[in-house]
Amino acid sequence: MSSPVSTPFEDRAFLLLLAATSLLFFWMLHPFFNIIFWAVVIGLLSRPLFVFLRRRGIGASLASLLCVLTSLVVIVVPCVYIFYTCANEISQLYARLRGDAHALSDVVERLREAVPGALELIERFGYTPESLKAKLSEQAVKVSGILASNTVALGSITVNLVMDMAMMLYLAFFLVRDGERFRALLIRALPFGDHREELLFQKFAEVLRATVKGSVLVAVAQGALGGVIFAVLDIRAPVLWGVVMSLLSLIPLVGAGLVWAPVAVYLLLTGEIVSGLALMAYGVCVIGLADNILRPLLVGRDTKLPDFLVLLSTLGGFMMFGMDGFVSGPVLAVFFVTLWQIFMEEFSQGSAGSSGTARLEKGRSS
Repeated sequence: MSSPVSTPFEDRAFLLLLAATSLLFFWMLHPFFNIIFWAVVIGLLSRPLFVFLRRRGIGASLASLLCVLTSLVVIVVPCVYIFYTCANEISQLYARLRGDAHALSDVVERLREAVPGALELIERFGYTPESLKAKLSEQAVKVSGILASNTVALGSITVNLVMDMAMMLYLAFFLVRDGERFRALLIRALPFGDHREELLFQKFAEVLRATVKGSVLVAVAQGALGGVIFAVLDIRAPVLWGVVMSLLSLIPLVGAGLVWAPVAVYLLLTGEIVSGLALMAYGVCVIGLADNILRPLLVGRDTKLPDFLVLLSTLGGFMMFGMDGFVSGPVLAVFFVTLWQIFMEEFSQGSAGSSGTARLEKGRSS
């Protein structure tokens, strides 16, 4: 039976309907893009474990469920614990500042005794120690008060976060189990050429693994190491500062040193020489070297971008996509580089070949 023949007008009308329906569908899914994105990340990272379990004779559904449960234990539970601990430490900080509004005055006074010249320099710009104390106390109480007054909103955010995580793990189950089938369907449906789509999917998987392993795990390790030394030295809110160090470590050329270095300098200036030197040595030899040691081991042969492009894509990703930008920014950068590589390899060679053929035909005719 022959396939029905359609007119060019019908083909164009169908393509217009297809484009409009696809745009409407993606617009409908827009609120869930973050959930879908992280489900894809979990699916790609869980793929080696899924293949390992399948080779051991475990069914596809059970293997996918075990991968999702592993992600729950390794990723979700620690994140929930850290989130809860940070909220608790922020509440304690607010209570301390609320109960003693002059708590920061002691810090300024100790710095004044340790480095009198620094405060004299500040006074030249119109800031006296008294005004500095009042300003610091006012801002600290204000920020802590904002955080404490939004506890109801924080509870709502927590509920939404739990629901989003449940939906993310639910989607990850199907992406792990049926990932290869979804990939084959996309390659069949997309009109860019199967070899190009294969390359793009390969680069997408490589850069996701490289970013998560080379950036996220290294940042978590540096934050954990920083939190440990802060707890050992009895510095307040070690988990909160560990999270801050992890976030800063995600940004190239910034790193956790923006947190531990000023604290080490403060300890040295205020007479706590042993603690200051210990934090300085630990920060340089342990936290600082964690990136140089762990990143090559975790990334391996995965795709790497030039350092300047990593910096620009990470910062641009943060500005455009929020916290997801440390992954989606480099992914977009890799897509940009890969598409231009395909263009230069295929279209530039094709243009050169066409012009050469034209010159050859012209020579023959003459």
